[in-house]
Parts: sequence; C-alpha cells; structure tokens
Amino acid sequence: MGKPELDRQRLVAVFMLGVALFNYPILSLFTAGATVFGIPLLYVFVFAAWASLIGLVAWIVELDG
Repeated sequence: MGKPELDRQRLVAVFMLGVALFNYPILSLFTAGATVFGIPLLYVFVFAAWASLIGLVAWIVELDG
C-alpha cells in the first residue's frame, strides 16, 4: 500500500470523524447553558472541533510530504 492510498484512507477517516462530531447526538451534549469565558459551550465545541479537523487534514497532507 503506497503513500497516496494511505493518505486517502486517513482523509476518509477524518471526514467520517467530522460527520460524527457534527451530527445531532454529539452536538446535543453541548447545548446546556454552560459557558466558557462567556462563550456558549456549543460554540466552543464547534470551533474547536472544526479547528482540530483542519489541523488533522493539514498533518495528514504534510506527513512525510
């Protein structure tokens, strides 16, 4: 299995992780009235998950690149 095939599999796995993270059952866990430094917990989760997915994609693309 070559590098492009492994990268493709990793990117598909990151996509599936993103689908799971932004699906209703997970998002509903963060809809409580809690805040982090005055920011609603849902917003913090969405932006943290989004930034993490971008970081994972960048890491996969640049890995052994």
